[in-house]
Amino acid sequence: MVEINITYEGGLRTSAVHAPSGCVLKTDAPLDNQGKGESFSPTDLVATALGTCIMTLMGIMAERHGLDLGGASIKVNKVMATAPVRKIERLEVQIEVAGIDDAKDRERLKQAALGCPVHATLDGCCDLDMTFSWPA
Repeated sequence: MVEINITYEGGLRTSAVHAPSGCVLKTDAPLDNQGKGESFSPTDLVATALGTCIMTLMGIMAERHGLDLGGASIKVNKVMATAPVRKIERLEVQIEVAGIDDAKDRERLKQAALGCPVHATLDGCCDLDMTFSWPA
């Protein structure tokens, strides 16, 4: 179990402290929902959690098999629905990993990405569109 302590700072901004490390994260309501949009919104953090979780799991797999993920990148586009309630409708995840030519290694990395706990949590809650590209 991990403890996260959240404080309301006013002006639709929060401060969250990761208790084990003391790391601080700020959120702000988005421009389209009465906020200033000066930091990540809570739903931005859901998209961020998905992308960073995928990259972390791929990193674990890469280290286990001696693969170099240097320069790998993930772009997550978050699409919101406004009716009947405001929520994340779709997360579009574009994963780019250069220099992985072997089909088995690519499949291992794909399976690692799909095994991400955040992906498993969100699956069925919103559309998750994942694409992989493997430039030389």
